[in-house]
Amino acid sequence: MGSCMRLLIVEDEVKTATYLRKGLTENGFVVDVAHTGDDGLHLALTGEYDLIILDVGLPERSGWSVVTELRKSGREMPVLFLTARDAVEDRIKGLELGADDYLVKPFTFSELLVRVRTILRRGPLRQPEVLQIADLTIDLLRHKASRGGARLDLTPKEFALLSLLARRKGEVLSRSLIADQVWDMNFDSDTNVVDVAVRRLRTKVDDPFEQKLIHTVRGVGYVLEER
Repeated sequence: MGSCMRLLIVEDEVKTATYLRKGLTENGFVVDVAHTGDDGLHLALTGEYDLIILDVGLPERSGWSVVTELRKSGREMPVLFLTARDAVEDRIKGLELGADDYLVKPFTFSELLVRVRTILRRGPLRQPEVLQIADLTIDLLRHKASRGGARLDLTPKEFALLSLLARRKGEVLSRSLIADQVWDMNFDSDTNVVDVAVRRLRTKVDDPFEQKLIHTVRGVGYVLEER
């Protein structure tokens, strides 16, 4: 890996930003810092960065908004979100908006460094913004899904469930994994909620169409794929 990787840190806590800049500089990175969302967005749009480390809760303009604007303008550099809230909603939202990873505060510097290196090693392979499976189209940025050109009317949870299944197309996902990712529930409590949600999703995504895409794998979970 080239030693001169350029990173942008957008973090309003000056102490955190200074600490991260110092650590990353010592590890051979060239680092710029912005303390507000607007400054961060300006730097990200005008500079060439290999990675942006972006705090979600920023003054003026949130981390979500920075990423949305970046992606709108066609900038594809990877983003590592820092979030103070360990909310699954935040994580799903971040990944749907095109974040590459996230760290929940408080974290250790070594943990951050590992994430940074992993993302940079991955290179610019981005999650596509639009997933296409058979005649099903899922627009992750705009939170819209359609099938055969007809818009599907999904609740936010149904959309999160469908996009999780679609992003991991062909992979059988257990009920507990789905529960954890979509509801942030630990799954000894009530697996029924997943079955009910999948059933509702099917009535919208599969029932009106001849080709079924959501399949049950007995005793294991669910998979979305063309068969």
